[in-house]
Amino acid sequence: MLNDQELLRYSRQILLQHVDIDGQLRLKESRVLIVGLGGLGSPVALYLAAAGVGELHLADFDTVDLTNLQRQIVHDTDSVGLSKVDSAIRRLSAINPEIQLIAHRTALDEDSLAAAVAAVDLVLDCSDNFSTREAVNAACVAACKPLVSGAAIRLEGQLSVFDPRRPESPCYHCLYGHGSEAELTCSEAGVVGPLVGLVGSLQALEAMKLLVGFGEPMVGRLLLIDALGSRFRELRVKRDPGCSVCGSKHA
Repeated sequence: MLNDQELLRYSRQILLQHVDIDGQLRLKESRVLIVGLGGLGSPVALYLAAAGVGELHLADFDTVDLTNLQRQIVHDTDSVGLSKVDSAIRRLSAINPEIQLIAHRTALDEDSLAAAVAAVDLVLDCSDNFSTREAVNAACVAACKPLVSGAAIRLEGQLSVFDPRRPESPCYHCLYGHGSEAELTCSEAGVVGPLVGLVGSLQALEAMKLLVGFGEPMVGRLLLIDALGSRFRELRVKRDPGCSVCGSKHA
């Protein structure tokens, strides 16, 4: 049940007919893994904590650097040199002491990633490299857990949802195969802060839709964001029956 403080804290959200008390209870009972606490993971963690997701599993092996603060808004100047997980826990605990925060401070290998994914209801990929995205995708397909994937670099962003519970849903590998267009990082190519904030906020929204069960998640759709021209474009993405990751899942 929701206590009086929770009813007050989440009152504006509960007013929505798509959420209501039942939806808020579903959020409270949900467990979510956030992979990466950088530019994307910051707004994801902040919004899901504020929304009342009951258990947030935070995975990042990096420490806070001064160059992160231009866009990684869960961290602050006093956090420089700290583990990103510990920095995020400090901030999220202050925002919402009602939720549980589970720390993963070291890099996840195949076994530990599989265990981390199996322990939650939904995964958000907020990482910044292709190999991690591929590994997270494979773990989600194997465990049949929905994955909300976001990416941003320079002035371009992407967002999609992959849900192996749905036979028609593609996976990340269906879309990108064995490589992306360029293995660049923000430290090499740059990125504007509000763009990662936008993509991360949309990831948090898609996660809430999946957890509560309202709206139309972006399954089978890829959102492309052009921040330079303030334009949004949507592409349809089909599942590849011959995909080496999810093809056999629906055979």
